[in-house]
Amino acid sequence: MSLEAHLKWLNSRISLSATGLPNAGDVDGLSLGVMVDLMTMLGDPQHDAPTIHLTGTNGKGSTSHLVSLILREHGLRVGTYGSPHVSAINERIAIDAEPVSDDDLADALGVVRLVCEQTGSNASWFEIMTATAFRIFSDAAVDVQVIEVGMLGRYDATNVANGRVAVVTNVAKDHTDGEPGWRDRVAREKAGIIKSDSALVMGDVEADVAHHFVDEGPKSVVRLGEQFFVESNLLGVGGRAITVRTPRGIYEDVLVSLHGTHQGINAAVAIAAAESFLDGVLDEEQLRSALGQAAIPARLEVVSTDPLVVIDGGHNVHGARVAVQSFNEDFHHYGRTMLVTGMMRDKDPVAMLEALGAAHVDVLVCCAPNWARAMPAEDLAAAARSIGADPEVTASPADAIERALSLASEGDAILVAGSLYVAGAVRNRLINNL
Repeated sequence: MSLEAHLKWLNSRISLSATGLPNAGDVDGLSLGVMVDLMTMLGDPQHDAPTIHLTGTNGKGSTSHLVSLILREHGLRVGTYGSPHVSAINERIAIDAEPVSDDDLADALGVVRLVCEQTGSNASWFEIMTATAFRIFSDAAVDVQVIEVGMLGRYDATNVANGRVAVVTNVAKDHTDGEPGWRDRVAREKAGIIKSDSALVMGDVEADVAHHFVDEGPKSVVRLGEQFFVESNLLGVGGRAITVRTPRGIYEDVLVSLHGTHQGINAAVAIAAAESFLDGVLDEEQLRSALGQAAIPARLEVVSTDPLVVIDGGHNVHGARVAVQSFNEDFHHYGRTMLVTGMMRDKDPVAMLEALGAAHVDVLVCCAPNWARAMPAEDLAAAARSIGADPEVTASPADAIERALSLASEGDAILVAGSLYVAGAVRNRLINNL
């Protein structure tokens, strides 16, 4: 059966990302039971290779990409699973940093579909995709699987795997009601990926919630600012030049071919995770090769230079603020600044627009992503007017970027941010002409 037919079946399953995600306070009644049963019927492929398991509010995708490149350059066959995708569903599942083929995805998804149909499983969209990833990694006989949590951790479908290394990038506000104590609730749920034999790697995790991760009882802990350090993180040609010191060694002036100070931090976390997995110092030449090859869709990605168009998938206040800061620091232009944005209706539009600096750009174009949870463009525009911005409203991300391009002159720069669904649609329009 074709991939198209299997995807039609997959898209008929319950999708929390489309119907609404639970927040960190809504864990009563959540269970991994359906996922455990599905994996049992598939022969528990999640245990066929050791796992590096990543959680965190922001930076999971970048860090998993970077650690996958490092391990690949050190001679390992690496399976990587992440979400969401930007342009094609194949991006979620990669072997040696290359998205799986349509045929391989169709074969594995077909097996999972058959099991679901024969057993009457009510597995969700994400559970099925996660099971498909584990099946693909087992079939490919990977040496390590780098698995990114979909949301939080403890009850995430990916948590059927046992992480030899558990990575926490950070804890910020997303998928939470924001009620008092939300940081502790979010941290506790993210900490659920840590097993007793996990080596824990913590990135930019603030002291008031760090104890939740240590309390899970990992076998070892390395934490940014305590056991490993970013000694320099400077703007370089095509990315960041970083120097990282770990308990095992120092890596000096390594180029990370990604934009933004935060990517230098993500690279440091990836280095610490790779060291923990390999239980040794990294080969410097292989490390330089790995980080110099980094390329991630919709992470401050330059998709046009005339005019400059940079797209970023930052979809929460912290991510939006980092995107704007990095855009201003890493990209210099002498003309006007334009912003194309759209977001999901579960976001606080005023907070997001303020984080994106919407009131201070020269041109603001609002749109609605083509997704069930999209905030109507006119609602977003109304929020923009409430903070003193003067937005234009368009029907879609494709229309929004076309409008911005029609207004752009030499020296102008366009930032596209606020949602991966907006970033993906703009990327498809400009790169794939879709």
